[in-house]
Amino acid sequence: MNLIKKKLAVLAAAAAALSSCGSQVGKVDHSTESSQMPTQAETSAPDESSQEAAPTEAKGEESSPEKSSGKASVRGKMYDCDGRLLMYSQDGRRYVSEEFAYPFANVLTEMSAGLDGTFNDLLTEKNPTPVDGSDDVGQGIQVTFDAQVQKAVYDYMQSMNIVGSAVVMRTDGSLMAEVSYPSYDPNTYTDTKYDEELAWGECGNKAFQNFEPGSCFKIMSEVISDKHGVTSQTDPGIWEFGDFPITNWDYERNASSYPMERSLYSAFVNSSNIYFAKSFDQIGAEDVLSDLKTIFHFGGDEEDDIHCDFGSLENNIEIYCDDDLRRSAFGQSYVLTCPIFLAALGREAVFGDMVKPFVLENVVDSNDCSSVIDPGTAHSEVIASIPAEYRQGLLDGMTGVASGLSVSVPAGHTLYAKTGTAETWIGDVLYITGCVKNDSDSGTTVYTDYSDYGQTGSYVIVMQIQNPAAHGFSFASESARVYDGIVNAVVNNV
Repeated sequence: MNLIKKKLAVLAAAAAALSSCGSQVGKVDHSTESSQMPTQAETSAPDESSQEAAPTEAKGEESSPEKSSGKASVRGKMYDCDGRLLMYSQDGRRYVSEEFAYPFANVLTEMSAGLDGTFNDLLTEKNPTPVDGSDDVGQGIQVTFDAQVQKAVYDYMQSMNIVGSAVVMRTDGSLMAEVSYPSYDPNTYTDTKYDEELAWGECGNKAFQNFEPGSCFKIMSEVISDKHGVTSQTDPGIWEFGDFPITNWDYERNASSYPMERSLYSAFVNSSNIYFAKSFDQIGAEDVLSDLKTIFHFGGDEEDDIHCDFGSLENNIEIYCDDDLRRSAFGQSYVLTCPIFLAALGREAVFGDMVKPFVLENVVDSNDCSSVIDPGTAHSEVIASIPAEYRQGLLDGMTGVASGLSVSVPAGHTLYAKTGTAETWIGDVLYITGCVKNDSDSGTTVYTDYSDYGQTGSYVIVMQIQNPAAHGFSFASESARVYDGIVNAVVNNV
C-alpha cells in the first residue's frame, strides 16, 4: 500500500453521474455498459505522474541502491507483532514465509504495491550487524499485524468463499489484520517488482480500495442529524420526486406500516434511507460538508486525505444537486471510502475519537526482532472527534443494530455495529462495521507491545462482501453469520 493515486474514484464518479441530478436516480443497471467500462485493473492502475512510491523497475532482482548512498542492496526482514517472520531475502529474491504467503501476498509484496515497497527506505538502511554473514543487508521492521489472526481470518473467508475484505483495528489505531480474498502465492512471482493485475485486479487489496459504503455512512449521518436537531420526523417509506424516488429497504415488504413517525434512534437501527435523506436536505450541503470534515475528517479535497504510514486514505464526496445531497446521507451518489477508513470510523463511533491507522510498530535489528533500533509510528494520534453531547445517541443506535445480528462476543465484551448495503459499479457490496468492545476498555491504554491485548483490548472489525449473490444475501444484515465467523476467528487467535 504505497502512495500511488487510485483511479477507482474516477470510475465510481462516472458511474455515480449516471444516477444523479435527474438523469437516473434509482438503482443503475450497468449491464448495457459493461462492454464499454474498463476493467478494475485498467482503471486502478497508477498513472506515471503519481507513482511517488512505486518501483521504477517492472521486473528483475531486488533494486540495488548505489553503495555510496550507504544503503544495503538487500532488504532486511519483516516481522509481525509477535516476532513471527513474514518476509525475507534469499539469493537476491524476496519471499513471504510459506505459512503466511496467501494471507499476506496482496498486503505486503511489492508486486501488489504493498508494504515491502512502501517501507523500502527503512528496509535498505544497513543493519547494525551482519545478517546471515553479509553486511549488505538492510535493517528489519516489525509491523502491527498479528499473523495468526490474519491467517485465521483469511482461512475462514476462503472456506466460505467470501470475496471481499476484513479489517481488524486495535483502539490505538494499529492494524491487527488486513485481509483481502482471493489472494495468490507470492513466491511464484519473486522476480516481479510490480504487476498491475496483482495490485489492482481480482487479487488486489480490497481493504484499501474505494467503493460506496452504503448505510455504514449513517454513522456520520446520525451524528450530523443529532447536531442539527433533526431527532424526529415523518417517514413515508417512499419519497416521490422526479422519475426515481428514494425508498427504504423494507418498503415493499412493510408498505402497510408507512407512513410512520420516526425517532433518530429508530431511523438508525432500522436504517431508514428516507429519514437521513430528508435530514441532509433540511441541514443543507454547506453544513453537511463542513461537519463531515471537522467531525469525521471526511471530504473530497486533498486536504481531507488521511496520510498514514502505509499510504493515504482518499475519501470522496461530491454534491452537484439536491439529489446528490440526499443520497449521500446513506452512502451513495458520489460517496466513496475504503474498509480501513470504516475501521477508523468505527473506532471513533464507539470511543469518541478517530485515531490515525498505522502499521509500523518498530524498526528492528534484522537478526533479532526484540532488538529495537527506532520506535515506529506514533500510537493513538487523534485526528477527529465526535462532540461529547452527541456520542451516547450513536452508541445507543449501534447497540440496537448489534442486538439484531446474533453475533457472539466473549464475556465482558459488548458489540456495537452498523450494517450497510451499497449499490456500486461492480454490483451490490455488503458491509458490517462493528466494535467488539472490552467493557473495561476506555480506549486510552498505551501499548508498548500487544502481548496482553487479548485480555485488555477491544477489536474494531469491518467486513466487506463483494459477492453477496453467491450466498443468497440481499442485505448486509443477512450476512451476520459470516461476520460472527470473522469475530470468532479474531478473538480465538489473539
